[in-house]
Amino acid sequence: MKLSYFPGCSLESTGKEYDLSSRAVCKALGIELMELKDWVCCGATSAHSTNHTLSVALPARNIALAQEQGADLTTPCSACYSMLKKTDYTLRNDETMRQKTENITGFKYDGKVNVLSLLEAIITGIGVKSIAKSVKKPLKGLNVVCYYGCLLVRPPEVTQFDNRENPESLDNIINSLGAHTIPWSYKTDCCGASLSLTSSDIVQKMVGRLLNAAKEAGAGAIVTACPLCQSNLEMRRNKGDTDIAAFYFTELIGLAMDLPDTDRWFKLHLVDPRPLLRSLSLVR
Repeated sequence: MKLSYFPGCSLESTGKEYDLSSRAVCKALGIELMELKDWVCCGATSAHSTNHTLSVALPARNIALAQEQGADLTTPCSACYSMLKKTDYTLRNDETMRQKTENITGFKYDGKVNVLSLLEAIITGIGVKSIAKSVKKPLKGLNVVCYYGCLLVRPPEVTQFDNRENPESLDNIINSLGAHTIPWSYKTDCCGASLSLTSSDIVQKMVGRLLNAAKEAGAGAIVTACPLCQSNLEMRRNKGDTDIAAFYFTELIGLAMDLPDTDRWFKLHLVDPRPLLRSLSLVR
């Protein structure tokens, strides 16, 4: 299975462990990730709020590169996925905007490339049963809540995710690894990622609510599929919230598959998740 791969800006910096674990897990699962050559920022940080045309043209440039490669396009970042998916939706359904974008970017959109989140790509391309068969070290004793955030499931007419209010894809993967997912009502709440730098006090309250809800549910960790959510959950937490870990879902797949370099990923976290894993004898 071959996929065009768009890492995005966050995975080049604050979310480096997400990129490393995504590449390692995909390779182990038989997914060949072909990174787009000369990819550009998708504009998720500000383009969509300052210039609508630019917010379509930037992601369209990356879709054009995937079209040249002839493979569906996947990205681990939920913000990048949102921009790419909405742009693809626009190009498919708005002829005027499609023609304008084609003139700006210099490519002819053919609609043959599908945009997938990495979570979706693994679910549809590999499947939960195959993931379960690849587990060498079950994550017994690890109680988590799965945090999808807002961008994977919204707008529902664009993303077509499994369930806009109570998604299950991530839960199914994590359960297949031998961990235990706990039901909670904050799966798709916003973490305030777009306000992280401009209104950190507001974000800290939003993150605090998420972490408190996770602890009240009995979880020892939160599992994410977004580098912006992950950064907020680690960086904008209160000082007393260091007892709950945050993981990328690819890290836990890699840990359960007993892949090498998992310790390297965990060392890159802003809040070290290894004390929790050591307490469960999942790492040394």
